[in-house]
Amino acid sequence: MANVKNKDGLLRRIWHEIGRFLSVGIVWLLYRVKVYGKENIPTEGPVLVLSSHQSLFDPVFCQGWLRRPFYYVPRDTLFVGFWGRIIDSFYTIPINLQKPGIESMRAIVDVLKRGHIVCLYPEGARTFDGKIAEIKPGFSLLVRRSKASIVPLVIDGIFERWPRTQKYPKPGGRVGILYGKPISAEYINGLGEEQFIGEFNHILHQMHNDLRQKLGKQPYYGSATLNINQHF
Repeated sequence: MANVKNKDGLLRRIWHEIGRFLSVGIVWLLYRVKVYGKENIPTEGPVLVLSSHQSLFDPVFCQGWLRRPFYYVPRDTLFVGFWGRIIDSFYTIPINLQKPGIESMRAIVDVLKRGHIVCLYPEGARTFDGKIAEIKPGFSLLVRRSKASIVPLVIDGIFERWPRTQKYPKPGGRVGILYGKPISAEYINGLGEEQFIGEFNHILHQMHNDLRQKLGKQPYYGSATLNINQHF
């Protein structure tokens, strides 16, 4: 099982707040960030945030606007040298990509059971075109084992400034972040894996459409999407 340290100490929280303050200030100045729905993040209890994935800046966009820390799941090979110590100083769960199955799931569930937030990117990789790809399976199992609620999250705008084919980010433009309504563990547990994946894909697409319209852009997806205000 992955060795996940208890990272609840006061000094780490202070260091996290310093890093959050600095990173938010930088990206806000560079990209005129607009944030919607951050009140949808529960103030306590286990939460699994499932976010769209547009760029390497995404962890800052996902968590920077909230005081409650998010745990992230970088590969364990990053935890070496100077930058490895920096990564380890924040809230992280190192994962061995050579053994990504049960061991990784247990590590994530352990953090969730301690009442924390874990942020994952269910597409599995950064987008190639700015749109949201189909999500990978397995997230409903995390919910069943941890009793965590799920909060969907979408990001738009940073893909145009830092696509995966580009080495460095460009400043300018506007980035939007939209936090969706929490989906309870009870609701998710009532669905099968296939039904959950289909429904969650609809939720992300609808949210992405809504966010792009808030930013004055054309929607990416058709109108045959789920009404995300109808449940949970």
